[in-house]
Amino acid sequence: MLKIVYRVLLTINAIILLVVVYLIKTEKSLPFHWLPSVHVSYFVYFTAAIIMSGVCLWFSRFLSDDIITGGITEAESANNSYLPSYLGYFFVALSINDCDTLIWVTGIVMVFTFFSQTLYFNPLFLIFGYKFYNVSTDNGVKFFVISKKNITTVNNLSFHKLKRINNYTFIDKGRY
Repeated sequence: MLKIVYRVLLTINAIILLVVVYLIKTEKSLPFHWLPSVHVSYFVYFTAAIIMSGVCLWFSRFLSDDIITGGITEAESANNSYLPSYLGYFFVALSINDCDTLIWVTGIVMVFTFFSQTLYFNPLFLIFGYKFYNVSTDNGVKFFVISKKNITTVNNLSFHKLKRINNYTFIDKGRY
């Protein structure tokens, strides 16, 4: 059950900037008259998205443990390969004209992201020092690792403090 709740939280965090971009595009401000500017609302939206991502990373400590030692044949940075997909969310948010459409589009994207098993890419994790890797093993298994490691070679590469999100996605909680 915890794994499903966490996957929902990851899914929300993966697409939260779609909502933030929409709120900025439509110039929605928080309903507090004492705010000096609509830009303060924008800052609050973005800060809330960062805080939610931090909470998501903190909750990952409660996922089941896993390790991968040896047999890693390839570790490819996924930062650049997922970013174009993520930027697509921005363009979608910019083209949405009303809140009802935003709700439906966000819901559809959430369903696809939740069931995709691998699209938990959240560029806000970069702020926390995490990087994204597509990792392959010598027996042909491929998985997605969110880690603070700066992987430049697969020689002696291992992950001793992984948290399993699903069979294809892990968060590395090791110290570096």
